[in-house]
Amino acid sequence: MKSPKRNQLFTIILTGISGSGKTVALNAFEDSNYFCVDNLPASLIKTFVHLCYKTPDISKIAIGVDIRERKFFANLSETITSLRKTQDIEIIFLEAEEDALIRRFKETRRPHPLGYKDLKKAIHQEKKILSAIRNAADRIIDTTSLTPHQLRKIIIQNYSGEKEKSMSVTLISFGYKYGPPAEADLLFDVRFLPNPNFIKKLKPLDGTNSKVKAFLMEKKETRHFLAKLSSFLEFLIPRYKEEGRNYLTIGIGCTGGKHRSPALVEEIKKNLKKQIDVSVVHRDMHG
Repeated sequence: MKSPKRNQLFTIILTGISGSGKTVALNAFEDSNYFCVDNLPASLIKTFVHLCYKTPDISKIAIGVDIRERKFFANLSETITSLRKTQDIEIIFLEAEEDALIRRFKETRRPHPLGYKDLKKAIHQEKKILSAIRNAADRIIDTTSLTPHQLRKIIIQNYSGEKEKSMSVTLISFGYKYGPPAEADLLFDVRFLPNPNFIKKLKPLDGTNSKVKAFLMEKKETRHFLAKLSSFLEFLIPRYKEEGRNYLTIGIGCTGGKHRSPALVEEIKKNLKKQIDVSVVHRDMHG
């Protein structure tokens, strides 16, 4: 017979590809009043969670697990499956594109935890080892285009104690030529709108500029799209809240991510801000 879930204890399992920002994310959880521990072997996770469960002063914990504990990874899936029966657990998996990971390792001059001199080989092997836990993740965050500050903001926005009972929305503007954001729950393509990039006086500007916004907002199709999207989100967001979710990531994409998508994200933000917590990331605006 299962023990009843203790609502006061919420557990985050934080893992992912080396170099994707786990340390930044774990620090953000610590700043959000989570009791944090890093590099805990999978064989000790269950014991640690149960000890925290018996400690009244601890209500939220975040456990960092990475490839340095690879000899324990065989037990990780079994451990998480067992804990889910009695505990409230969420798995967050951080990842980034290969080029970004290689650049970060070269900038920090730190060796890869697997010990390979060939970084590409190490990254490919690590992805293979972590594929099972990635597939089991509740949330995947692609940090390729995120600064440490932006990643920290996303974690605090979505997981700090003050936000747990409200819906938090992250709006990401992006360019399709750089690829859609992997962390987006919803994607909307606005490449059908007139492109300011072909207007000589607007090309040097970005989507946050009032002239670019005015150019787009005077178009009937822009206004119709925003009206329909606002109506859709007004319907959808309360349903997500009823389901128990407290975050939603929406991607708005155009060709290069400089003009149309940032401008529309700013307009959507104005409509949503009245009801919920909204954060904005203009991923490719200055790319």
